[in-house]
Amino acid sequence: MQKEIVITGISGRFPESDDVAEFSQNLYQKKYLVTESSKRYEPGLYGLPKGLGQLRDISKFDNEFFEVSEKQAHLIEPQGRILLETTYEAIVDAGYDPDDLRGRNIGVFIGNSFFESQEFILYDIHSINDYTSIGVGNNQLANRISHFFDFKGQSVVLDTACSSGLMSLYFAVQCILRGDIEAAIVGGVNICLRPGTSIQFHKLGALSNESKCKTFDAEAKGYVRSEAVATIFLQKSDVARRKYASIIHIKPNTDGYKAQGIMYPSHEMQRRLMQEVYQECKLDPSKISYIETHGTGTIVGDPAEVSAIADIFCHGRKETLWIGSVKSNMGHAESASGLCALIKVIICMENSLLTPNLHFRKPNPAIPSLIKGQVRVPTCSMPWKADYAAVSCFGMGGVNVHLVLKSNDDEKQRQYGTTIPQLVLYCGRTQENVQYLFDNLQYPAPSREFFALLHKSAYSTSKAKPYRGYTLLPKNQKIAEIKRVKNEEKPVWYIFNCTSSQLPSMTKNLMEIKIFENSIKKSAEVLKQYGLDLIALLMNQDDTGNNSPNITSAYSLIVATQIALMDILNAVGIVPGGLIGCGVEELLCGYVDGSLTAEQVILASYWTARMLEESKLEAGLMADLAMGWTEVQKCSPEDIFPSRHLAEEYVTVSGPKSSVKAFAEKLKAGEFFTTEVESYGYALHCHHMYTVTENLRRVLEKIMENPKSRSSRWISSSYNESEWNNLSAKLADASYFVHNLVSPILLHQALLHIPKNAIIIEISPYSLSRNTTARETENIKLLEKDIDPTISVLSCIGRLYTVGLNPDIEKLYPEVLFPVPRNTPMISPLIKWDHSKKWFVPRWDERLKSSEMIFDVNVGSDESPEKYLLDHVVDGRCLYPACGYLVLAWKALAEMFYKNYETLPVVFEDIAIHRATIIPKTGKITFVVYITYVGKKFEISEGGSIVCTGRVNFLEEMERKDLAQCFNGEEFKNLTLNTNDVYKELKMRGYEYGPNFQGIIGAEIEGNKGLSKWTGEWVVFLDSLLQFLVLHLHERALSLPTRIQKLSIDPVFHKMFVGKYLKEYQGVPAIKASIAKT
Repeated sequence: MQKEIVITGISGRFPESDDVAEFSQNLYQKKYLVTESSKRYEPGLYGLPKGLGQLRDISKFDNEFFEVSEKQAHLIEPQGRILLETTYEAIVDAGYDPDDLRGRNIGVFIGNSFFESQEFILYDIHSINDYTSIGVGNNQLANRISHFFDFKGQSVVLDTACSSGLMSLYFAVQCILRGDIEAAIVGGVNICLRPGTSIQFHKLGALSNESKCKTFDAEAKGYVRSEAVATIFLQKSDVARRKYASIIHIKPNTDGYKAQGIMYPSHEMQRRLMQEVYQECKLDPSKISYIETHGTGTIVGDPAEVSAIADIFCHGRKETLWIGSVKSNMGHAESASGLCALIKVIICMENSLLTPNLHFRKPNPAIPSLIKGQVRVPTCSMPWKADYAAVSCFGMGGVNVHLVLKSNDDEKQRQYGTTIPQLVLYCGRTQENVQYLFDNLQYPAPSREFFALLHKSAYSTSKAKPYRGYTLLPKNQKIAEIKRVKNEEKPVWYIFNCTSSQLPSMTKNLMEIKIFENSIKKSAEVLKQYGLDLIALLMNQDDTGNNSPNITSAYSLIVATQIALMDILNAVGIVPGGLIGCGVEELLCGYVDGSLTAEQVILASYWTARMLEESKLEAGLMADLAMGWTEVQKCSPEDIFPSRHLAEEYVTVSGPKSSVKAFAEKLKAGEFFTTEVESYGYALHCHHMYTVTENLRRVLEKIMENPKSRSSRWISSSYNESEWNNLSAKLADASYFVHNLVSPILLHQALLHIPKNAIIIEISPYSLSRNTTARETENIKLLEKDIDPTISVLSCIGRLYTVGLNPDIEKLYPEVLFPVPRNTPMISPLIKWDHSKKWFVPRWDERLKSSEMIFDVNVGSDESPEKYLLDHVVDGRCLYPACGYLVLAWKALAEMFYKNYETLPVVFEDIAIHRATIIPKTGKITFVVYITYVGKKFEISEGGSIVCTGRVNFLEEMERKDLAQCFNGEEFKNLTLNTNDVYKELKMRGYEYGPNFQGIIGAEIEGNKGLSKWTGEWVVFLDSLLQFLVLHLHERALSLPTRIQKLSIDPVFHKMFVGKYLKEYQGVPAIKASIAKT
């Protein structure tokens, strides 16, 4: 083979195993996965073996994620629903985000033999709608995957019986080798809904009456059927991020003509196939240490297969050849069996441990190589030096496939030399989905390689995966958060507000993060020329932060630290849409904005502080006051100035130290809140700074020789908003930052420009924005007091993820080399779905309980009980009454459940009368009534055409109020119209009812109330009620019923009602009334 093709992702559903991890655990624990369950049909039905390998729940499907409407989801074959989920899981398991593969030339190859839902759905013609063809078409198993994932390569469903899965793999490999496609999804599916399929195999003698695949055993007498959905992702090795196994060679052949019959296995063709495979790939068969056989446990199949294996693999062999069959554990998954076998081999390779075969006690005497010990069967977990392995799969019609695999020989976990905690990001369909993954990251945490794979798919849109979470490992940190994310773009705003000397002491441990360390080293290199050892200053900081000998050292260190923090955020891809700096921190705005370099910022901060230090200014002080700006201006002494407007009622003042202290004490006495601000003995942002401006300007002009304009992202806090369009406010130059030093900081004004939906990141352990910005904003502090800074920064980045941003956290850690080593934990078992809804799954017993009944109507005989129908004459024609259709459906439902219709309460809904049926005076008419068990839909046809449809079901509960409250009894004793009047009026409208259908005894002239005759014949009685509706119509025109929305009948209650009122009124009271529900 010209290029190496590798299996990079796997996923599946197996009997009693919801994912590959559970399947692996069950295999090693020797759990037999075949059960006796009535999930599909009753065990032992029609004398079938009772066991069946069954998936736990095939009704679950996350339709919203896959953009499938509820109407369509019910009609998608269960195999197709599950395949969508396992395809996604396999791609993510490979370390890819499926969204990143959209539009790519990727093929889909699905092996499937039985598509049993189709028969169920198409049998009931009333369930067929515009979605049926794309729900039950066999081609849709592949095409739907291509459609949803937007894959442009071949999309094929293959059927070669039991070899379908591996044959699909063969075609996928060939297409990749030819260059037709770059990658492929390969799947195999088998779900056993229809007992008829099992019956045909049972009659062939292929099934084990014990429901056990006793592969290679002396008592082997057939196999047990099983279900599975298995999916793998194939890629070329140069783009593989994971490598479960390399495909060395795969080849099929066909038995051709066999005198024993088409289904008889051919030892010769199996032997020839294996011989050709190893000749073509130039691999010595002795290097194969394990073969996963077809091994069904049939009387002729096992001996033929193992005999062929012995011919090819056992001559001159020195080491034991192990053989096994996963069918002994889970049964025969037929079209999915080859991929189940492949996944089992991958499990063994990943663990360097063979799984045990079940039901093997005594070697089959018809297999000499097994008796002689040339081949052996593991009956317990066996250590295995995973290298080369083979998989064989044989179709019942003679199509054989042989596959050779090589395991990933890189099995050592690499050392990446990082000590910082692992930040884990993950998104899911539900909060429980995310928590499930976090709960399964048990100590010790998985390797770095696992997280590198996981995070490739952590950035799905909030629409697809609305829940996002982060956690930090090891777990003893106990820091985690899961939130539902809104599907909206949120701007990010940075607020720089930290001149605290404690910042360096809080951040020195961040030197563990390489990005931070490199940034500090660059700043240190810039200041080295001035004799300032920035790294020594940082690393020698104590918890108080008082180790800096002067303002120059302190400021330089604080700004360098903030630059390094910005470098972290920039590295993970956080791009702010707004920037605000409080004081000299506007230099940081310039760095993030791109108008200043990191070197310019560190030099500007150094020289600003140095100019202050060399100025020998009078000792100054700054203090925060819980007062408004105007109020402070009014009450401040002449030498004290409001210097920072932080919030509506929060202002900083600057001035001589003694004056500020006295002013603060005075305010405290008046019960005003005040607190001193750390300013290193300087009264910043006021007139006291004017003495340093000229020297500072000259220095800064040299640093900022070619000033750039500030962008619109940078909101100035040192100019009043009315001055923002001035040229001096637009350039990030020396004048701007000198103006910053001598001018009050109008932070409150700047904060008001932050949008309500913003994500605010404060580069400080203190928050100044919370009291000004809208409640809707997300306020996140990059650092938290009393929390380890590394934990704090990582948690901040995690929170940014949970509010909708996509930080590339892999930039914080050493780069992982792909493909990852063997035994890197699987991701696919950790992916869970929103399975809160159940969808239609056909059941055979429901099909059995459908009912088709025939009713003949013959009015030609004087003895006929239906002769009364001749009195139902409308417009000169004898028509079958509309209510007669309902009574037929009622009788059919009762007969279906062995009940008497006259005691069976029913409810009719959505009745549609499609055409009238004329009753012939001689001969008979035949009505066919068909009722489905599911939904109780009924259809009545006559003469090959449908006459009436609707739904009829048991009436669970009816509101049985005392109907006497609905009428005044005296009204029924003095009705306006008698029988003759009523039917004279109806005859004028075209209704020529004979005596049997003249059921109205009397009526009010509007037809709103009256008395009906009760003769014990429901057709006549119900028809009389419809006649009241005709009387109610003002137009004297012929009208026939075509729709009835709902009709409830309780014959038991009706009998009681009639018994109560019939004697008193000589009829049954009928009234048009509304009964309010309570």
